[in-house]
Order: sequence, then structure tokens, then C-alpha cells
Amino acid sequence: MTAKSMTSPQKDRLPWVAMAGIIATVTVFALAQGLTYPLLSFILERQGTTSGLIGLSAAMTPLGFIISAPFIPALVQRMGGGRLAILCSVLVALTLASIAWTQNVWAWMPLRFLLGFFANPLYVISETWLITITPASRRGRIMGLYSSIVSGGFAIGPLSLGLVGTQGWPPFMIGIMAFLLCGLIVLAVVPRLPEMPREGEATSLSSFVALAPLLLFAVFAAAAVEQILLSLFAVYGAALGSGEERIASLITCFIAGNAALQVLLGRVAERSGSMQVMLFCVLASVAGCLALPWVFNVWLIWPLMFVWGGVSFGIYTASLIQLGERFTGQALIAGNAAFALVWGVGGIVGSPATGLAMQLIGYQGLPISLGLLCCILAVFLMADRQRG
Repeated sequence: MTAKSMTSPQKDRLPWVAMAGIIATVTVFALAQGLTYPLLSFILERQGTTSGLIGLSAAMTPLGFIISAPFIPALVQRMGGGRLAILCSVLVALTLASIAWTQNVWAWMPLRFLLGFFANPLYVISETWLITITPASRRGRIMGLYSSIVSGGFAIGPLSLGLVGTQGWPPFMIGIMAFLLCGLIVLAVVPRLPEMPREGEATSLSSFVALAPLLLFAVFAAAAVEQILLSLFAVYGAALGSGEERIASLITCFIAGNAALQVLLGRVAERSGSMQVMLFCVLASVAGCLALPWVFNVWLIWPLMFVWGGVSFGIYTASLIQLGERFTGQALIAGNAAFALVWGVGGIVGSPATGLAMQLIGYQGLPISLGLLCCILAVFLMADRQRG
């Protein structure tokens, strides 16, 4: 049965069934990715790999995001969103199995690239579906809920390392099974999902960049903050004498704050405006960068990581809300693909640059790099606010 042939009561229920399926799919995917970043960093750290090389290795995944992004709109139109998402889930699971098999930093470079290349279409497809079926009056709450639940998946990933450890196949098997489960969820719900939007003229990624440069820079900053924390916080914590379990727990606390605060931030965006919320989140992120070195070894680090996690990812939530407010149809697909590309750029630039900064000026290069990036975004947002 297709969406077009459903009866009226079924149509009324369709958006909520579809939303649940989309969010469940990406949540499972996020769980596996949240596990992968710190796991591989821990392994490389044990092998004596330099922080710069660890950052370069982590950058391969967002490079895959960048390279795959221009192909996604055409692939979606050719294959359909459901089939492409299922295929990508299987390919990512196979790639992670290959990473577990090799255990070598140089072999991981192309494999981590493929991890991002195959993962990216799933995010573009799911966010396009969700924005398309979400009522405008509830967009802030729904996108906040989406971000919160996906962040919960990311939080469970590092937390699971505390249960199964970082040695051998067990942590990798969690990720592999999660990726395969993602494909099964898509297979189960795809008959209830709407077709991808086709209205409007085809919009290239380069054209979309010209339409929303500040919005894309905000995504870049949010991506860089998250990728840097996930890939290099293990190095930062080890330099300050923390064990792997404490570091993994702090990363989990960071992402748990992300999960807990997005619905609240989305609701505030409905009342005060998404750009106002974005500016608040950027300024609060700057405060988190300033406070990190002073509270790392005291109890205040836990509430700091919780709030910092929420506001840093709130930048992306506010960007998604803006995207849905300003664009529809094929421009929306192009916008989501552009988000994915810029997210990849943020990761590929942020991790190696911060890793190099940590080699040159010490471990405090991490909060310094993050704080500088957030300050630049804050200046642009305030300048845009004054012009508006």
C-alpha cells in the first residue's frame, strides 16, 4: 500500500509513524558512530600514535561526507530514498568489520573514508524526510526531539565502551550489529514513508552555498566542535591523567546534555526565533571552552560537559529549523546535502588542525581552537543581526 492510496485516518497517522521510523533509524546509526570515534582514538593512543595522526585518521570519515555529498541528490532521484538508505547501512557495517580486522592506522585511512562516504546519504535522506513531513508550527520541537534522540544514540555509543571495553572484537560487534539493525528498520518502515520531494527546480550544492552562507558556516562550526571532541578528547584527557573509563564517561555526559536540551532549545526557537537561539548557543559554547581547563579535574566538569554538549549541538538544531523555514522541494534536498558536505568539511578541518595545535602548544590547544572558532561564528551572527 502506498501513501497515495491510504484512507483518511491512515493519512492522519502517517506523519507520526514515519517520524518514529526515521528517528529510530538514525538513532541506531548514531549509536554505532558514537562508539566508533572514541574507540578508534583509544586504540591509536595505545599504539603510541601522535595526536596529529589521530586527528588526521579521524578526518577521513568527514572527508567521505564531503566527497559523497554532491552525488546524493541524483542518487536519491535514481534509486529512491529507502533503497539507498538500506544499501548504505549494509555497506557501512561491512566497512566497520574491515576496520576491526585490520587494526592498522594506515589501513584505517581509506576505510574510515568509506565509513563516511556510505553513512552520509542516510543522514541526508532522513533529515529531508523529517523536515518534509513536519508541520511548520511544530518544527522547532520536532527537530529538537530528532536531535535529542539521535544524540542519545551517540551517548550510548561511548557508554558501551565502559561495559565491553576497547579490546578485541566485542566493541566492534556492537557497531556492526547496530548498522545492520538500521537497515532492517528502514526496510520495515519504508512503505509508510513519503516520496522524496521533487517540486521546484534542481538546485546544485554550489548554488545553495550562495543562498545560505552563514547558515552553512554555523553547520561547519557545530561539526568541528563535535568531531574535535569525539576524536581528540581522549588525548586531552590522557594528558591530564584521566583513565579511559572516565574520559568515555565525560564524552557520554557531553552527548547526554546534547540529548536532554534539544527539545527545550527547539521550543524556545519557535517562540524567540531560531537565529536568536543559535547566537545564544554559540556564546554559551565560548564560555564552555574558557571554563574547560579550570574545572577538568573537579566535580564541576560534569555539569559543564552536560550543558556544553547541549548548546554546542544546539547550533546544528537551530540550523535545521532555519533550513526547513527557508527551503522546500529539491532545494531542501540540496540544502541537506550541503549541510552534510559542510559537516564533513568541519570535521576534516577541525580534527587535524586541533591535533596539530595540541602538538605545537600542548593539550590546551583543544579548548583554544574550539573557542576561537565559536568566537568567529558569534561575530558573524551578531553582524548579521545588526544588518537585519
